[in-house]
Amino acid sequence: MNRSRVTPGPVLALTALWLTTRALMLWLIVHGAARLPGGGAVTREVWRLYFHWYGVLAHGSFPDHDTLWQYPPGAGAVLLAPGLLPGLTYFQSFVLLTLAVDALTAAALVRAGTAAGRSLLGAALWTGGLPLLLHLPLARYDVQVTALAVLSLLVSARSPRAGGVLGALGALVKVWPALVLLGTPRGRPTRTAWASAVWTGAGCLAVLSVFFTHPLSFLREQGGRGVQVESLGGTVLSLARHAGWPGRTRYQYGAVELVGPQVHTVAAVSLALSALSLGLLVLWRVRARRWSEATPYDAALSAVLLFTVTSRVISPQYMIWLIGLAAVCLTSRHTSQRPVAALVLAASALSTVAFPVYYREVVDGTWAGCLLMLARNGLLAAAAVLSFARLWRAARPPAGKTVPVTEPRPGAGRLPERALSAP
Repeated sequence: MNRSRVTPGPVLALTALWLTTRALMLWLIVHGAARLPGGGAVTREVWRLYFHWYGVLAHGSFPDHDTLWQYPPGAGAVLLAPGLLPGLTYFQSFVLLTLAVDALTAAALVRAGTAAGRSLLGAALWTGGLPLLLHLPLARYDVQVTALAVLSLLVSARSPRAGGVLGALGALVKVWPALVLLGTPRGRPTRTAWASAVWTGAGCLAVLSVFFTHPLSFLREQGGRGVQVESLGGTVLSLARHAGWPGRTRYQYGAVELVGPQVHTVAAVSLALSALSLGLLVLWRVRARRWSEATPYDAALSAVLLFTVTSRVISPQYMIWLIGLAAVCLTSRHTSQRPVAALVLAASALSTVAFPVYYREVVDGTWAGCLLMLARNGLLAAAAVLSFARLWRAARPPAGKTVPVTEPRPGAGRLPERALSAP
C-alpha cells in the first residue's frame, strides 16, 4: 500500500494522547472502589460475573440455565483468555488484555490513516473518544469485539476473505460484527467475504461443540429479555410513569428492565422496528449503484446504529461499538458519516453521565433521569436517521447521470473508479 508523506508529529501526538488517557482510565480502574463516579459498579462485572463464567467454561461447559449468559459461544474464548497470563489475578489479566487490544486497534487505525489519501481523524476519534466512557471500556469485553469488526473492515479492501473471517469471528463473540459485511462491493468481493464468513463460523462452532457442552444455551436466555431502562422503549415507559403508568424496574437478565402492562407491546414494537431496519438496509443494498472506498465503512456504522437504536437493550458499552465504527469511517476522506461521528461522541459523553454517574436517577425514573436518557437516545436516533440518509444519498446518484462506480481490483489497497451510467 502506498503511503503518503505523513510527518511524525501527528502520530507522536496520538501516541502521547493514548498513553495519557489510558493511564487515567487505569487509575480509575485501580481506584474503582473509592468514591468516584460509579464506584466499584463498573468493574464488578469482571471480577464477579466474568470470573464466575470463566470457572464454568474451564470445566468444558457453557453456562446453562443461567439467565445472565446471553452471548454466542465465541465469547467463551474471550473470557478464557485471561487465564493464559500467569502470575496475575483474573481481573488484572482481563484489563491488561483489553488494554492490549485497545492499543492494537489504535495502531491499525493509525496505519490506515497514514495511507495515501487517508486521514488520521479515525485514530484520533478512537483514541480520544473511548475515554469519554471513563474506565468502562477496560471492564467489558466489547473492546475485543469492536477490534474484530474494525480489523475486518480495514483489511477487506485488500483481502475480502480475511475480512470475512474476522467478521465471522466477531459475530461468534457478539453477533453484531456480522453487519460489517453488509457493504462489501458487489460481485466477487461479496461472494468471497460472505463465503469465508460462513465457513469460518461453521468451523468454529463445530470445534466449540466438540470441546464444550451447551454451546447454544444463550439462545434460550436471549429470547427472554425485556425492555431495558436505558433503551429507547425504556425511555418512553419511564416518561409514562410520570403520566400514571404503574410499571416499575427490576433487575433481570443482567440488566435493569421495566416490568408492567404494555411492556410486551413496547418490546414487540422494538423488534418490529429492528425488522424494518433490516428491510431498509437490504433495500439500500439492492438499489445502491455507487461504491467508494468508504461505502463498506459507512454501511457498517449505519447498520449498527439502526439496530442499536431499535434494540430492547442499549447498554453503555454499546457506545464502544459505535466509536470504533465511526473511527473506521473517518480514516477515509470519502466518508459521508462525519456529522454522524460527532453525534456518536456526544451520545457517548451523555452515556457516561447516565451510567455510572446518575444511574440511580435513571433507574428511579426521575425527571432528571428521564430527560438525560431522552437526550442520549435522541442523539442516537438522530445519528441513525442521518447516517442512513447520507448512506442512501451517497449510493444513489441522480437518474441518467454518469457516475463513478468503484469495483475491487485483486490485491489492491484502494478501489479504482470506472464510469458507469446509472439506470
